[in-house]
Amino acid sequence: MFDVLVYVYEHYWRPDACPEAGLLARKLSAVGFEEEEIADALAWLEGLRTVSTAPMVAPAGGSARVLASAESERFGPEALGFLHFLESAGVLTGAMRELVLDRAMAVPRAPLTLEDFKVLVLLAFWSRGEEPDSLVLDELFVDDADRVVH
Repeated sequence: MFDVLVYVYEHYWRPDACPEAGLLARKLSAVGFEEEEIADALAWLEGLRTVSTAPMVAPAGGSARVLASAESERFGPEALGFLHFLESAGVLTGAMRELVLDRAMAVPRAPLTLEDFKVLVLLAFWSRGEEPDSLVLDELFVDDADRVVH
């Protein structure tokens, strides 16, 4: 499913540029993705569209978000640490964090790896028509093994 989501992100830079589900499914099938992967990704993207277009109430400033046990179990330790990093760095607002958590809970398997979680974060920004800061994009795209230390 995540390969399909990455393909959609890379080929449709805005959600409104993405074709309707039936046409997108045919295009993804023609590229070589499996039917089950496509179905899972399209269901996840439909949920993303629904959640990202709904009005969201931002949590009050200074409030703390405690994850429910089902939410905690959804994340691997690295993904959970990265979620906390993004929040503490001010990259994820309360509303965006809730969007990311909602979409993490919609993933059919657990726990989420760090790489998979980064894809979810990218698509959350994509769904809102926002682009994170360039340093955050670097953090989301570049694999630690490929980083050059100066």
